[in-house]
Amino acid sequence: MMDETILTIRKHLKKKLDARRFEHTLGVEFTCAALAMRYGCDLRQAELAGLLHDCAKRYDGPTLLRKCREREIPITHAEEQDPALLHAKLGAWMAGEKYGIEDEEIKSAIRCHNTGKPGMSLLDKILYVADYIEPGRDRAKHLPELRKQAFLDLDEACLSIMEQTLEYLKESGILIDPMTEMACEDMRRVVLKKRRDAASLKPGEERREMVSPQTAEETEETNKNLGKYEKNSKEERTLESVKRYGKARRRSFGGEKRRRYQNYRH
Repeated sequence: MMDETILTIRKHLKKKLDARRFEHTLGVEFTCAALAMRYGCDLRQAELAGLLHDCAKRYDGPTLLRKCREREIPITHAEEQDPALLHAKLGAWMAGEKYGIEDEEIKSAIRCHNTGKPGMSLLDKILYVADYIEPGRDRAKHLPELRKQAFLDLDEACLSIMEQTLEYLKESGILIDPMTEMACEDMRRVVLKKRRDAASLKPGEERREMVSPQTAEETEETNKNLGKYEKNSKEERTLESVKRYGKARRRSFGGEKRRRYQNYRH
């Protein structure tokens, strides 16, 4: 049965957002759900984060700036120069105050979905990536490759998106929020460590670290069982496979640069 909270929020957002933004919102929600299933994240958390990530996009820049000041939401220099960035922070506030979301992980993901941040959680990464690769996106470079990468290694996908975004902003002469640079540096450290760890493994070690260590007797027993398994009929092997896998399973107001970046990233 569909979550009533999700259905109610969808109906409300459909009235509040323009048609194009609402379609993007649904695309991000569904992509978040797909990535959550791939990486073992809470499905409801992912759907709600995707659904609400742009809930404050209904407001223009000056309104975002005013509302954040009224609510004493911290504003950086980059956000003051381009208040459109504030839709993430105000959106996190609205998720809690307007839509009744008490889950801090969901609000964190919404808050950092635009710039990223150091020490991103699994949900943070899922929303950050989903916002970039959802099916309605068509302007960013290398989208087919990024979409594949997102389902192979989420950290690598995050880093690729951050680096690509920074490259675009620098080439366009757009003011860069320092948080984006800090997030990219942090993700680069995470990815480089993973690469070094993977490179240091001997053949077969990566597979062994995923299961509990076995004694010699246990290994011998496992081999015997594998031998018996190979003698089973094709139907029995198929059934066993199903059982096993089923169990495992810096910008400015207005102007062409700002419009191009919004089409590209937002």
